[in-house]
Amino acid sequence: MDITIYPRTLSGEISAIPSKSQAHRLLICAAFSDNPSILICPETNQDIDATAQCLNLICHAVQPIPNGYDITPYGYDETPFDIFCLNCHESGSTLRFLLPIMGALGCTAYFKMEGRLPKRPLSPLWEEMERMGCSLQWVAEDELLLEGKLRPGDYRISGSVSSQFISGLLFAASLMEGDSTIHITGKLESAPYVTMTQRALAMFRINTEGFHVKGGQKLHAPETVTVEGDWSNGAFWLTAAALGNNLTVTNLDPDSPQGDRAAAQLIPSLKEHQTIDASDIPDLVPILSVVAACNRGAVFTNIRRLRIKESDRVVSTVAMLEALGGKAEADENTLTVHGTGLIGGTVNCCNDHRIAMSAAIASTVCKKDVTILGAECVKKSYPKFWEEFSRLGGKYELNLR
Repeated sequence: MDITIYPRTLSGEISAIPSKSQAHRLLICAAFSDNPSILICPETNQDIDATAQCLNLICHAVQPIPNGYDITPYGYDETPFDIFCLNCHESGSTLRFLLPIMGALGCTAYFKMEGRLPKRPLSPLWEEMERMGCSLQWVAEDELLLEGKLRPGDYRISGSVSSQFISGLLFAASLMEGDSTIHITGKLESAPYVTMTQRALAMFRINTEGFHVKGGQKLHAPETVTVEGDWSNGAFWLTAAALGNNLTVTNLDPDSPQGDRAAAQLIPSLKEHQTIDASDIPDLVPILSVVAACNRGAVFTNIRRLRIKESDRVVSTVAMLEALGGKAEADENTLTVHGTGLIGGTVNCCNDHRIAMSAAIASTVCKKDVTILGAECVKKSYPKFWEEFSRLGGKYELNLR
């Protein structure tokens, strides 16, 4: 589906949707708890749905209700399946969290993947899981087989590839009988996401201080848990407001552990030329680059991990800005955006939801139309984005091809 947007100013009030990152974590904790709970999550997306569906196969726990999920854990050992077939679709969180969890449970599982997910790295998690008792092998280009069982103990893993590896191991450690400690080597990238995992586990009575997890603990769920608003997607509307649209954004907690709450400070700071370290906020770079292009420019450092997202997000961000009349260039670890302003044009979003939404927000300050190719990819994180964009005054035409 392609969309052509006609430049318009947006106005109105918009509530941030539930945090995708927190929803994954709370669903997992609740599904393996020793008691039932209700998870309030009024809106979902393809990634959240992937985790919920996989968990329902594993422990029959997760049932959708009008405002979220009714979670009544029955235990994976009561499943009728000896071998699990889990479809992660394009969700990196689903894969990287459930892989060590299934290893901790000693389950044989096939993990099916779609899009760019099979090409996104699993090393060094792969090697550490094999060292600690599991066997992993590709049985097809898009399918991975897990066998064996993780043993508790000392885990060592680099923090420079994906924080999701550390989160996955923390979940696994909470399900094992013996004590485990996760030793992180090098700099921990996207550290706030690990903090989110630790806080989620703490809500379910699991202590992970110092990345040490005592064995034999039981996850215990609060009666009701509410997923907080998502700073990552809220940043698109915050940017629109900063660019002159008359928007009020609600349901964002300034004390949230989400690293992308930094958007509240970074967006207004880009009225001046800035150098921004992207190591903890990789998902914000596309939309912040739009802010920078419409102001005095910016330099984003430590962008290496953007190349292993739903697209090579360095390449697709540069291409988006240049397609809209801006100027940007990148080397291996730095993205430079010039403050040229944006005019309009045709953007191939490369099946990347954050590129599509960034281009849509950019259209509100462009002089010419903006056409977005493959605009349906927003379903990955924000299925109602185009509906909300229209409600707030955006005008566009669909080309369903």
